[in-house]
Amino acid sequence: MRIQIAFGVLVVLAAPAHAAQGVPDPSTDREFSAKLSVCNECHGANGVRRNAIIPVIGGQPENYLLKQLHDFERGDRHDEVMPWMAKTLTPQELGIAAAYFAKQRWPARSAAAASTPPPPGIAVCQACHAADFLGARQADGMAAPRLAGQGYEYLVEAMRRFAEGERKNNAIMTNMMAAMSPAERDAIARYLSGL
Repeated sequence: MRIQIAFGVLVVLAAPAHAAQGVPDPSTDREFSAKLSVCNECHGANGVRRNAIIPVIGGQPENYLLKQLHDFERGDRHDEVMPWMAKTLTPQELGIAAAYFAKQRWPARSAAAASTPPPPGIAVCQACHAADFLGARQADGMAAPRLAGQGYEYLVEAMRRFAEGERKNNAIMTNMMAAMSPAERDAIARYLSGL
């Protein structure tokens, strides 16, 4: 995977600078297209992850995706690759990338996914993520992400990072996850991934 990312970096650096002014278009702007191809290495061309610990981003709310990119860029959210990736995109490209992935379809639920009864404590998640966990716009205009059908591995790790203070870009999540036991977080992650 590191080789793929390194190759993507070389492609981005080797791409000729786009001389025309205006909005970057991944279908015509080779440099911007090369940058998005680096995203595709982990998130897939349509935002469907290639690795269980990578989140599905296709179909997530645009302003949620843009906030996460800005959080990575500013260092408010940490990851091995994402801060660098966010910093390689111009402010305009960040918005276009968020819009591109938001317009993609959420992956269909696999036939193997089995529903389980809602675990205790799940209702607290519905306050922001909606009763069906498909995400919802909050009073401040920011959207909470879709959790239904997100991968178990990603969800349980994201919850752990919030609980242990490693992820600090949402104080409400940090406090809520810290108040839950690892077993409660695991049960919630399993339930949400099966929806």
